[in-house]
Amino acid sequence: MGGPTRRPVSTYRFQVSADLDLPEVARRLGYVHDLGVDWVYLSPLLAAEPGSSHGYDVVAHDHLDESRGGEEGLDAVSAEARRLGLGVLVDIVPNHVGVATPSEDPWWWEVLRDGRDAEHAGAFDIDWDTAGQRLRIPVVGDDDLLPDGRVDHLRLVAGERGLELHYWDQAFPVAAGTAEGVDDDPQAVHARQHYELVDWHRADDALNYRRFFAVNTLAAVRVEEPEVFDETHVEIRRWFTEGLVDGLRVDHPDGLRDPKGYLDDLAELTGSAYTLVEKILEPGEHLPTSWATDGTTGYDALAWVDRVLTDPAGQAPLDALEARLRGLPDGEVVDYPAMVHDLKREVADGILHSEVRRIVRDLRRDVPERVPSSTADAVAELMACFPVYRSYLPEGAEHVDQAFAAARERRPDLAATFDTIEPWLRDPSLDACRRFQQTSGMVMAKGVEDCAFYRYSRLTSLNEVGGDPHEFSLPVDELHEHLAARQRDWPHAMTTLSTHDTKRGEDVRARITVLAEVPQRWEQALDRLLALAPLPDPGFGSLLWQAVLGAWGSDPDDVLRERLHGYAMKAMREAGDRTTWTEPDETYEAAVHAAVDAAFDDREVRDVLEALVSEVVDAGWSNALAAKLLAITMPGVPDVYQGSELWEQSLVDPDNRRPVDLDLRARLLAEIDAGQRPAAPSGVDDPGAAKLLVTAAALRLRRDRAELFTGYTPVTATGEAADHVVAFDRGGALTVATRLPLGLATRGGWGRTRLDLPAGRWRDVLTGEVGDGDLATLLATYPVALLVKED
Repeated sequence: MGGPTRRPVSTYRFQVSADLDLPEVARRLGYVHDLGVDWVYLSPLLAAEPGSSHGYDVVAHDHLDESRGGEEGLDAVSAEARRLGLGVLVDIVPNHVGVATPSEDPWWWEVLRDGRDAEHAGAFDIDWDTAGQRLRIPVVGDDDLLPDGRVDHLRLVAGERGLELHYWDQAFPVAAGTAEGVDDDPQAVHARQHYELVDWHRADDALNYRRFFAVNTLAAVRVEEPEVFDETHVEIRRWFTEGLVDGLRVDHPDGLRDPKGYLDDLAELTGSAYTLVEKILEPGEHLPTSWATDGTTGYDALAWVDRVLTDPAGQAPLDALEARLRGLPDGEVVDYPAMVHDLKREVADGILHSEVRRIVRDLRRDVPERVPSSTADAVAELMACFPVYRSYLPEGAEHVDQAFAAARERRPDLAATFDTIEPWLRDPSLDACRRFQQTSGMVMAKGVEDCAFYRYSRLTSLNEVGGDPHEFSLPVDELHEHLAARQRDWPHAMTTLSTHDTKRGEDVRARITVLAEVPQRWEQALDRLLALAPLPDPGFGSLLWQAVLGAWGSDPDDVLRERLHGYAMKAMREAGDRTTWTEPDETYEAAVHAAVDAAFDDREVRDVLEALVSEVVDAGWSNALAAKLLAITMPGVPDVYQGSELWEQSLVDPDNRRPVDLDLRARLLAEIDAGQRPAAPSGVDDPGAAKLLVTAAALRLRRDRAELFTGYTPVTATGEAADHVVAFDRGGALTVATRLPLGLATRGGWGRTRLDLPAGRWRDVLTGEVGDGDLATLLATYPVALLVKED
């Protein structure tokens, strides 16, 4: 460690798993280098829950996950990366650990066994002063609670770690001296433990440990405590001491009590290595400049790219369509901000009410006998009114101002309670204030990303993590303002289009975006689809058919059918208004699945769908190439999510984490390098080679000619089609991308529209042609161009 911080020019994200383990990643690094990338970016590597496909459920911090390749695998990746000149970026998870299988997490097992006296009891955020000083574990099914409150299906078993209490196939420890042996009464033994197995429904309002959002099997850890930080970062420290890793991506910093303090500690541990934070910024919000980070993981940039390619003229007709589908009177539109407020309030009163109640308990400890009885109601309302994910007091005090103002307006009956608690929730020395800040982001995420995004179907390409679907489009001038500020303030922040958490892959969104250009055609097709395959909720039908449209043609029918059924199941249960994960409505779900099947089996339905696809597919590919070139060449560090150098038509996880064919990509890249120029993308069966060309050319130019990407200057156009291009000069590399391609075609093409090119001779690295600014000539082959100044 030491010396100047090494920062990437670009990254390539691998979802490391048992199927794509570290030794396999090491074998693929030659392709990553050939593509033009200069850092490899790895999903979490520490030991995780058995069978975990993603690695975010870490169970031990002192060794790597063996199923992902273990220590030898990371050594192999690091050695091959060094040979090729690549850096290594690794995703870490400081907020929580996996406790689904208690025996796999030695700290959790110890705490269950020994209670608050356990060596690692302080590592977890547990309120021991409730529930008779017992840790509540919400695992008991509805049919297993006996009338007297006991739990059925308990038995005592002699296990490898000593005597264990088993509930079905789940094992829990038995504290020393609380049982005589396997013949003891399991009910009596259970009553003597430091934990209590309770009805799973009680997680909503009676849990006494902090979780990751509402996931009971992910228990939060207190990395703000120095000894906990040290023990949870022992393996990470080794990576930097031994020079195996160059940078870190920090998962969910908003869950931490003190993100700034954590990042300072991390910088000290890594020697101020390159560090990114998975931080979602609401429109107009800025990342705290006091944080020891190079920036966010890029959801803000993703939102800008999607919106600059969205036709603002589509907003009014799509608003009207959404209102009609939702049964609103003529002239009204769906009030999305009100929807968000109400859904956040449902979360605060529902699945996260345990957290609200704990804030109230913290207040009663801090300021006894002064806490009003209506405080839980007031805290929940503040959560629902909070305008961003969270504050970091004293930073972000203006967001607290906005929350109290909005809450007072909505709930004047709570005015006295707001007056009483406001000073406390502004005082970061109080536990309640710090916990409120940790919790508001949880409420936002569950209410918006995991619910509102599945209920609001106006244009679902905008329903993406880090974006506000209420913001429909972004003028080109405003994009330039954002990117100039990014170059000035956060030049090493990540830019991305697809991640393991995006709701729709980048090219699904690119195709759906076209609907803003033809809203009447979309309405006509949707009405016909809903008539042929009726759904109880036409609004959800719109969301479903947009997903089908976006993914159509991405796989053989049998594979795509299965993927779409999986998407439909997750989408309707996350929406939570007609069916839920815990209380599924079989009749409603059957109707939704029948619509998915109709896309494949009903000739009329398929004809309507394929006719629409044929009308938007080429424009969708144009949007996809534009988005990719913008993302790679704009200020920041572009990430290519695994496989997205070809068409990325994934849907929400786990669909977007499935394996990709890297051999195919390597073969197509070799063909391009051998001189084969891909045709402009056309048709639903297009192989995506043009996207691979754009990706490789832009990545290689950024890596090999860094001096061409040191500034940011907008480039304007003149002529009748000037609104259809977005262009900028990075200091010798000039990006040109088509926007609103259907409208461009309708008006007859570029005509005499010209780019106002800076002086000099400019050559397109995609085609090899020299351009003079005439867009009809410059974009004759592809809808994008990447120009290099040759003199």
